[in-house]
Amino acid sequence: MKNEKIRQVIKSLIGPVIICVLILVAVLFIINHKNASDTEEAIAPYSYDGGEDTVVIENDKLKLEMDPLTTQFSVTVKETGKVWKSNPDNAANDAIALPEEKANLQSPLIMSYSVVTGLETTYNTYAYSTANQIYNITTEGDSIRVDYSLGDVIKEYVIPPVITKDELDSWFEKMDKDSVNFVQQYYKKYDINKLGKKDNKDELLASYPILADNVIYVLRDKTKENVRKKMETAFADAGYTYDNYLADKAQDLSVSSSDKPIFNVSVVYKLDGNDLVVEIPMQDLKYKKDSPIYTITPLPYFGAGDSEQDGYMFVPEGGGATINFNNGKVSQSSYYTNVYGWDMCLSRDAVVHNTRAYYGVFGVSEGNDSFICVLEDGSPYASIQADISGKNNSYNYVNAVYSICQREKYDVGDIANSEVYEYVPSLPDETLTRRYSFINSGSYVDMAKEYGSYLQNKYGDSLALNSDTSAPVAIEVVGAIDKVKQILGIPVKRPLKLTSYKEASDIVKDLSNNGVENMSVKLTGWCNGGVDQRLLKSAKTIGALGSKNDLKNLVKTGEETGSKVYLDGITQYANDSNLLDGFFSYRDAAKFISKDQAKLYEYSHVTYAQRENSDHLYYLLHTKLAMNIADKFADTAASYGAGVSYKDIGKDLSSDFYRKNIQSRQSVKSLQEEELKKIQGEGTPIMINMGNDYAVPFASMVTDMDLRGSEYTILDQCVPFYQIAVHGRVNYTGDSINIGGNQANEVLYSAEYGAGLHFTFMNETSFATQKTLYTEYYGANYDSWKDKMIEIYTRYNKELGHTFNQEMVDHENITEDLSRTEYADGTNVYVNYGYSDAQTPDGKTVPARDYLVVR
Repeated sequence: MKNEKIRQVIKSLIGPVIICVLILVAVLFIINHKNASDTEEAIAPYSYDGGEDTVVIENDKLKLEMDPLTTQFSVTVKETGKVWKSNPDNAANDAIALPEEKANLQSPLIMSYSVVTGLETTYNTYAYSTANQIYNITTEGDSIRVDYSLGDVIKEYVIPPVITKDELDSWFEKMDKDSVNFVQQYYKKYDINKLGKKDNKDELLASYPILADNVIYVLRDKTKENVRKKMETAFADAGYTYDNYLADKAQDLSVSSSDKPIFNVSVVYKLDGNDLVVEIPMQDLKYKKDSPIYTITPLPYFGAGDSEQDGYMFVPEGGGATINFNNGKVSQSSYYTNVYGWDMCLSRDAVVHNTRAYYGVFGVSEGNDSFICVLEDGSPYASIQADISGKNNSYNYVNAVYSICQREKYDVGDIANSEVYEYVPSLPDETLTRRYSFINSGSYVDMAKEYGSYLQNKYGDSLALNSDTSAPVAIEVVGAIDKVKQILGIPVKRPLKLTSYKEASDIVKDLSNNGVENMSVKLTGWCNGGVDQRLLKSAKTIGALGSKNDLKNLVKTGEETGSKVYLDGITQYANDSNLLDGFFSYRDAAKFISKDQAKLYEYSHVTYAQRENSDHLYYLLHTKLAMNIADKFADTAASYGAGVSYKDIGKDLSSDFYRKNIQSRQSVKSLQEEELKKIQGEGTPIMINMGNDYAVPFASMVTDMDLRGSEYTILDQCVPFYQIAVHGRVNYTGDSINIGGNQANEVLYSAEYGAGLHFTFMNETSFATQKTLYTEYYGANYDSWKDKMIEIYTRYNKELGHTFNQEMVDHENITEDLSRTEYADGTNVYVNYGYSDAQTPDGKTVPARDYLVVR
């Protein structure tokens, strides 16, 4: 009986013991794994061992000459002799700049790093690399590679500062006799039992504790740099590594160790025909995890103009804008914009103003010469900034800064006084690439044409000239919105019909009968609850709008009238969706850097803060799910015989920090581009909003293109740079004319920028939108706007319809209010934004707030 009880006790303990063992094994694994992952490789600084001779690479178009002592360089355009410099000549003597700013002006690269509290520190290559000779230059063919180490350190040589006799002898065994004799004379031998009269035993033991048990050799203090370099070569040939050096350095307590971080950044310069290509391999960026690289700015002052030069900078604000050198607007903020707008997978507490450029290009014009810089790989991480002389320095400059290690702020106000940030755990294996194209003209028109040639070479037939003979018109028809109704006393959202499928078909027929041609009809709010569309895993038509056959008949009406119907959908977000809609947030939502779900909110126009309530909450989807939805939605649209309209792809570009499958913003850009190319190849027409440069070549129609941008005070003129590059090759429109802020301006902008017309209609009257969140459709009633729309279109098409298959060949702002746009056949379009009549240079009158077409 007693034995039986013992067996039962033992048996009852087996389970808990096994569990405890498993927990112990797991803990040991985690500890060992963590320790392994926390062990960081030492960052070995580069060391310059070259001479003072100029480093030169050239081809038949360009010649690049680099000063090896500063890595500053010049590029000579052989055809014209124009010399473009990486840095201003007299930066060291700038009367305005402070010492740190002078160092920045003399640096071909500037970087910043950050720490967990968010504190940002800036390093430049002049003061923190080349001055200390912790860099290296190598050449290969038509390329130069500069490897920078940046840090507040002196130049180090990888030779033992102190070493035991036995270890030194082991290294001597691997060297030839001459190297041994050379190295040995620069070390002093210390034996604790045989110290000299001048040797202080206590000081020596304090500086070199290993002396207590070993005979040691210490490098002599006055050893010259050229000698140290030769010794470094001898030890390196014997197999001595940087890790060996760090181990030996740790035995030397005579010098205090420094905790200051050091960073390695490599830049590759290549000549490609008439272009200079600059690359930064992200996998070659080295930094400690507690001080990650936050931003990198390559060539921050390339082509910078001084306070005496004439010229201007081009920036991608709206269709384009210029900032004149030395324009005197020193009290205005500098120019800054995010390429492709904000990454929605980076959280933010408030939004005052969204900056965005839908193409990554900037440039400089000086006299009869100019260049444009096209941001290629890595453009989604870039922001473009520009400023004039007279602020921090005497130079006018424009550049692009890359955000490297994105970060997210934690709210730890209850346990800490400072902010706490988490950074991305690792960098993708990508390369930041930009291309400087040099132009033998100072005209922004020629700069734009160069960019157009670049796009045509890159995208080929996708950007071929079209054959349109009439002005393109985008007609957005709003199907249903949502409105809260009381059901059994419970407030419930229900679709509210604004335009049925049959009514939409009638609108298309009526417009066609009134002479409207070349229509692209976007059907918004046609499925899954309406405009605030629920998750689009499958598209379900709305019963209140009609049957599927009614929808097919709408598409058929489009075909019969020579129009194309596009079905609009949201593919990257989940609005008002739950498990019943197939949305499980823990599985389907993208993740922030903090691993939290990517919950997004609208922002107040009054306080600029998040409006944190359920009515304004939505989610960013996992990249994989979003792309699957986009693909299936294109198939759904094609099954109706319609085109596909994406409300978000081609406009919004966001990363995904889901740890098991991190998607960088660059990788998402590539996925979107591949998907659009695939859909185009299958024959389904595509409509997008805004028109990011990587998406435009695959779109048949781009709506809501930002033609003018935000007209910041520092800008001097707005120009149709992007439109010159793509006009006649893709159809695009500005904002909807009848629901926009200024209807007259939208027509004038369209005339100047070569855009088609855009209107938004619904069948119901404006009263239907009362007590809803869709008051933007207040002016969208078709019957109210029909006559005005036809009047605007008829004149516009009659006078400008023939230009939409032509290239835009010239543009000028004649006065502040009067512009001229010219097309390939000689047609000139004058636009007068002023409130009084204006005269063209040849004496023609352009009425106030109107346009004049001269053929």
